[in-house]
Amino acid sequence: MRIRTLVATSLVLGTATFAAAQAARPASPRGTAAIEVGGQYVKAQGGQRYDGGKWIEISYGRPILRSRQNIFGSGADYGKGLLAGAPIWRAGADVTTRLKTEVPLVIGGKTLAPGEYSLFIELKENNWTFVVSGWPPMEKFDPVEFKNPNKTALWGAYGYTADKDVLRVPMKLAKSTATVEQLTWGFVNVSGKSGELALWWDKEFATVPFTVGG
Repeated sequence: MRIRTLVATSLVLGTATFAAAQAARPASPRGTAAIEVGGQYVKAQGGQRYDGGKWIEISYGRPILRSRQNIFGSGADYGKGLLAGAPIWRAGADVTTRLKTEVPLVIGGKTLAPGEYSLFIELKENNWTFVVSGWPPMEKFDPVEFKNPNKTALWGAYGYTADKDVLRVPMKLAKSTATVEQLTWGFVNVSGKSGELALWWDKEFATVPFTVGG
């Protein structure tokens, strides 16, 4: 009887723990994408290693479709559902999407110095603009700062203004043959000193090329 009681108690506690974990799970989990560029493989004991590389990283919230159809919309309403009242799309969820680079990046003919930046996308049907901004993020939602007209940090894209833009570049758009359930940032067509930043979601695939500056 004691064994049965212990098993039953363990099952109850396990179910409760699982339920608590589910309740604590964010609706849009955090994600990162990172690459190392500018280095080279050298001989090392037991094989080879990548030496002299520098990192580029994107951190962002990953919203999920959850059976929603045509998330971007069309016509006069294109993108409005994702903006949710913000002036520009955060291209993620919750905390502002962030780019950190240890190397200078040349994007659209402009050089982005090493450092940390916020990323946004200006959404127009068949015409997306990749925006790198100097706006700092609000790491944790602060209702007082959020309502402050003279705010110094942004939650998502709310309160965004273009005066802190560092660069704006058109993105190349293509349709995916598969529906991508969870928004994903990544890197494609990467060589030693060039590549493309890429975003996939729903049926959309958007890229912007970069090269590593000197």
